[in-house]
Amino acid sequence: MAAARSSDAEGGWGPGRRAARALGRAVRLPFTAAARTVRRATHAHGAGESGLGKLIELHAVNGAGDVMITVALASTVFFSVPTDEARGRVALYLAITMAPFTLLAPVIGPLLDRVPHGRRAAMATAMLARAALALLLSGAVATGGLELYPAALGVLVASKAYGVVRSAVVPRLLPPAFSLVKANSRVTLGGLLATGVAAPIGAGLHLLGVRGPLIGAFLIFVAGTVLSFQLPPKVDSAKGESRALLAADEDHIRPRPRPHPDDSGSTSRRSAGPFRPARAPKPGLRTVGPAVTHALAANAALRGLSGFLIFFLAFLLRVHPLAGQSAAVSLGMVGVAAGAGNALGTAVGAWLKARAPEVIIVTVVAVVAGIAVLAALFFSTALVAGLAAVAGLAQALAKLSLDALIQRDVPEMVRTSAFARSETLLQMSWVVGGGIGIALPLNGTLGLSVAAAIVGTGWLTTVRGLLKAARHGPPSKRRVV
Repeated sequence: MAAARSSDAEGGWGPGRRAARALGRAVRLPFTAAARTVRRATHAHGAGESGLGKLIELHAVNGAGDVMITVALASTVFFSVPTDEARGRVALYLAITMAPFTLLAPVIGPLLDRVPHGRRAAMATAMLARAALALLLSGAVATGGLELYPAALGVLVASKAYGVVRSAVVPRLLPPAFSLVKANSRVTLGGLLATGVAAPIGAGLHLLGVRGPLIGAFLIFVAGTVLSFQLPPKVDSAKGESRALLAADEDHIRPRPRPHPDDSGSTSRRSAGPFRPARAPKPGLRTVGPAVTHALAANAALRGLSGFLIFFLAFLLRVHPLAGQSAAVSLGMVGVAAGAGNALGTAVGAWLKARAPEVIIVTVVAVVAGIAVLAALFFSTALVAGLAAVAGLAQALAKLSLDALIQRDVPEMVRTSAFARSETLLQMSWVVGGGIGIALPLNGTLGLSVAAAIVGTGWLTTVRGLLKAARHGPPSKRRVV
């Protein structure tokens, strides 16, 4: 009897199971092959051994989740209503979300400075918070409830908190012979590629229902929560770190003169008044050197330009599409140009490594200013798309060059804090630029003239300092108390 059952299994069920297994392997093959290809790319050149590969994958998940939420909010706040109403709703969105964020942003860096031993937990918390907020948003976009705005603010704060911690984590995961600019290029490029893949998926999910992209974002951020804890334990190490100083008086850094013996053997003081120990330095970035502060100002101008162009062109092209194109196609062309420029800038930054970062910043900001002037004077399809592409490329290159300067000029013990505080300032610049873009009349020449003024001011105020810093080279080591 047992032999008969065995024979039936081999002759009947056996081939069925084998066929099912073969079908399962065939279905899984494209996904497993893609996963292996991605893993080989992210873990190449020692990134797997150092843990940088895991951070690249985590940042890709972060980018995919953020773009899902962006698709859902853009469809709800911008595309689903007439232009005049959309402008008011976006202005309200900025007022309710961005204005409080400008108050919260300066707190994020110092707050995260206090938890250097919990960076993996901080990143996981930022992921989990966005997963919960995505579910809350899924109800708000369906009902039109006011909870959409505080939930969107929470998503923004959690996203930027993740970005600050990620910047602080990268120096801990550098593979041998990797520069920080190269590592940041790989991480950023991973996020850009994931964004490019997730954006059309989010649009497709939106066609199935307004909640679709947000449910997708929930699942992605849950996966990101798990991946955060898979980063190496050294991410939580704070050995040798301290806070960076941006605006401390030199007297706070230098110790006061100490008593010294006179000829009679007694002690006297070099200065009047009782001897007091030096006061503790105020938090800031004074110790990073002039090259970093000038590069940060130039990057702030480019980030402000980015925020301005996103909001101004979104409304301008909806009302006045590019010649011969619909509003949707016009927005798509500019968006693709900006994304392609940003990706190209990231790739070029990895190739340039850390060569003359001051000169790179001066050059790309000058090029953007020139293109913006041309676009304002001769408003056309090609120049608007070209400005978006060049602005994206310049922003990527300038940010990577700023990272290189922080690596070169900032002592290791304060480098992590420098990354956190610089990212906060850049986000605030983006908010200001976006607010200006919302407030301006929808006039192409006027708007692009303002764009040229934003980036031109950033270039004029930093070019001399950056070139001087490039000639003199890295500053000498500073004493940090």
